[in-house]
Amino acid sequence: MAQKLFDMLNERGFVKDMTHPEQIKELLNGDKKIAFYLGIDPTADSLHIGHFFALRMFRHLQNAGHRGILLIGGATSMVGDPTGKSDMRKMLTREQVEHNLNEVKTLARRFVLPETEIVNNADWMDKFTYVDFMRTACVHFNVSVMLASEAYARRRENGGLTFLEMGYMPMQAYDFVHLHNTKGCILEIGGSDQWGNIVAGTELFRKMNIENGNEKSEIYGLTSPLLMTADGKKMGKTEKGTLWVARDKTTPFDFYQYFYNTGDENTEMLLALFTDIPMDEIKEMCKSDIISAKKRMAFEITKLIHGEELAQQAVDTAAALFGGGGDMQNVPSVEIEMPEQMGALDFLCAVGLFDTKSDARRMIEQGGVQIDGEKLTDWRVVIAKKPEFMVQRGKKTHLKVIVK
Repeated sequence: MAQKLFDMLNERGFVKDMTHPEQIKELLNGDKKIAFYLGIDPTADSLHIGHFFALRMFRHLQNAGHRGILLIGGATSMVGDPTGKSDMRKMLTREQVEHNLNEVKTLARRFVLPETEIVNNADWMDKFTYVDFMRTACVHFNVSVMLASEAYARRRENGGLTFLEMGYMPMQAYDFVHLHNTKGCILEIGGSDQWGNIVAGTELFRKMNIENGNEKSEIYGLTSPLLMTADGKKMGKTEKGTLWVARDKTTPFDFYQYFYNTGDENTEMLLALFTDIPMDEIKEMCKSDIISAKKRMAFEITKLIHGEELAQQAVDTAAALFGGGGDMQNVPSVEIEMPEQMGALDFLCAVGLFDTKSDARRMIEQGGVQIDGEKLTDWRVVIAKKPEFMVQRGKKTHLKVIVK
């Protein structure tokens, strides 16, 4: 007998907070099909692993027959979500938002069903005048309650919360009301960092219903936990920055290596979230051979994002670098122009392994840099030009440098 949807999501670690636990469990375990949505703000021109985690839950609901709506926040990204931020987000131009929106939409299409409806909240938010939106939605928000919300906590602590950022919660809340009224949407899903904004949507809906003399219908919110390591650190940060889904930002090899190099204690959780392997099989795999389990986990997640061919190339490259065999041609590479001679610090920064010369110097002094298999011991050394170099930073980062 097939496992019920909510029970499966809960067992595999997708469930964190719920506005109406019993109703949500009944809805997702029952036979009735509902409309639900997930919102993503296009603040960058790619998706990161946190977005993909949310899309993974989105797809689980779709596979169970529920109708998913993906909202790309063309309006909300013009404001910027202050949740968890100590500084105000950089304000984007309309042109930047439009570019990011198109890139994110294209990427997201790879992970959801073809019939998924993708909407842009600018399509309805831009129709409001300032006063109209204040009278329609903001009249139902108590500023004291908003300031007590976790969504604004870090910005308050730093004394820099702006009136612009205060507008984010009412906008996201109204999205939920709008999607219910126009598309019958009754459930919003998202990461647990969005809990305050999601609850605000259900509360705005309730208050607007009271205002209109209709108190019967309800809408619900369900969040998944943030993707965290077992020791409480947020997943998705590498030596080079954010772990992106777009392969031109994070190569399939770097993607594979990131997951393979996570702690053993995270393997079961990642297999549960990013594969469909039965839980009893996952537990047995991790118990009997954690190294094989980690390799399987890293391969399956990379395959999910980049496809089987590129995932296998990442495995082969790892074997070449760390196992003494395999195909070296898929090692991440960079092309640079180079004079006949170049200082080591300039060279290492030019190829992108370090952001600053001081970082490069520190790593050299710690014995953490190799060029063509030889440890660099003096940061003052001069590198002579040649067609190709193999550069290594630490134990995990390898880069093929091709000189044009």
